[in-house]
Amino acid sequence: MYAITIPEPGGPEALVWDEVPDPVPAEGEVLVEVVASAVNRADLLQRQGLYNPPSGASPYPGLECSGRVAAVGPGVVGWSVGDEVCALLSGGGYAQKVAVPTGQLLPVPAGLDLRSAAALPEVTCTVWSNVFMVAHLRPGETLLVHGGSSGIGTMAIQLAKAVGAKVAVTAGTGEKLDFCAELGADILINYREQDFVEEIEKATGGAGADVILDNMGAKYLDRNVRALAVNGRLAIIGMQGGIKAELNIAALLNKRAAVSATSLRARPLGEKAAIVAAVREHVWPLIESGHVRPVVDRELPMSDAAGAHRVLEESSHIGKVLLVAP
Repeated sequence: MYAITIPEPGGPEALVWDEVPDPVPAEGEVLVEVVASAVNRADLLQRQGLYNPPSGASPYPGLECSGRVAAVGPGVVGWSVGDEVCALLSGGGYAQKVAVPTGQLLPVPAGLDLRSAAALPEVTCTVWSNVFMVAHLRPGETLLVHGGSSGIGTMAIQLAKAVGAKVAVTAGTGEKLDFCAELGADILINYREQDFVEEIEKATGGAGADVILDNMGAKYLDRNVRALAVNGRLAIIGMQGGIKAELNIAALLNKRAAVSATSLRARPLGEKAAIVAAVREHVWPLIESGHVRPVVDRELPMSDAAGAHRVLEESSHIGKVLLVAP
């Protein structure tokens, strides 16, 4: 098969479309013939040599895919050759084939085309596990999403609105904020021109955000704590703004607030399977009913993964960038 390889870390040009051995499904795995994958920020870090795959994972980038089951390994039940699926991966999505543990497989939602399904696994699992399973967002509460126009952000807006929460977002352009509003965002904050702490306080009458989903990390830590409501929950899922910052414990204590930080890729198989099962139970019906949809900015050939990485680095996209396998 062909896959995107990274012979040496570097810029987008480090991604090489090359012939590699076919994967073989192990016990409890299926082989998926990939139709499409999607690009995530973690893929850019892997390309730069800053985020290596977990032990035993595919060395090729790609944390999600959609496709058809091509073969089943020993001990697999409930899945058959030809099934249309999408999957959460530890790596290997930028390839024509990938082996996937069955606990990380999802059926393609009814009414959704197979390619678009590649935009779902990583964002739905990230948002559901952090916003709902960890931070326990409830109806009537306020969720602040940083990077509201990203793949994660566009899904977070829709899921929070679906459960009856109020949603605030930050983004860097009017076009991106307008799109967030179309998805249902109630509070629109241009982080280039506005202080999100002040804007959240104004919009909530001084109460603050009950839950914050943060992709920035260190750069926003102090302001995120200030923007939290009493009993607020800050869920950190990225470090685009750095990895080290001071945490004002007194401020956290005064608000009886909580800070969590999670990642999906290195979790044990059982934890991933539990998240995937929860997504199938709670999110898939919302997609099939039309209340929630994947947001796809563009599709590029998988062999042009370098071009897709440049799009993400420019932050000119809204939603997900897909890579379509030949």
